[in-house]
Amino acid sequence: MITGASLAAMLAAGHVSAQDAAPAEQCQAALSFFITSTGLGEGANLGGLAGADAHCQMLADAAGAGARSWAAYLSATGTNARDRIGAGPWANANGVVVAESIEQLHSEDNNVTAETALTETGEPVPGRGQQPNQHDILTGSNADGTLAEGMTCADWTSSGDGSAMVGHHDRAGPDTLATATSWNAAHPSRGCGQEALIGTGGNGYFYCFATDDGPFAAAQ
Repeated sequence: MITGASLAAMLAAGHVSAQDAAPAEQCQAALSFFITSTGLGEGANLGGLAGADAHCQMLADAAGAGARSWAAYLSATGTNARDRIGAGPWANANGVVVAESIEQLHSEDNNVTAETALTETGEPVPGRGQQPNQHDILTGSNADGTLAEGMTCADWTSSGDGSAMVGHHDRAGPDTLATATSWNAAHPSRGCGQEALIGTGGNGYFYCFATDDGPFAAAQ
């Protein structure tokens, strides 16, 4: 089995052709959905939607998927998260599709789970039952992807008072109610600061989606 590191080494040594390397590049380019591997360190103060989008783009760039345009799955005053992320489909770093369309993403038929909601580098995010539990993902949204009024930490500019609606990427909670198992609308956070987010099972992470089809779509 050829890993990414060994592939790079073999390319450098001339043992693998560019044609052989293409599937690895295509898999990398297929990345169109991830959870941020790091927050910004200031709780839910993300520098507004623009700051959150820039963070998504920076992480995608580092992962080799910077040719796409990226947006954070966050609602804010006058803006619904569902309207910010393109039309789909979206796939994780392993090429697994989490949803084919906006409608599927916001239905019970989506494929957002602990196994598929990975970081931009393909790593799982710790969930319920793990230490630390970091399954609270910032969204500021209702289950249908629209704005959850008053739950955006001042439109992602506050790390003080207030709260943010979060989802559970692992679809797990203390009970089996639909809210506890929602990927995007599980419960409000205890506050907007970093410690408050950690206290409710988060770490300031959020979802990022590619808003376009990617560089390989036209060639397929």
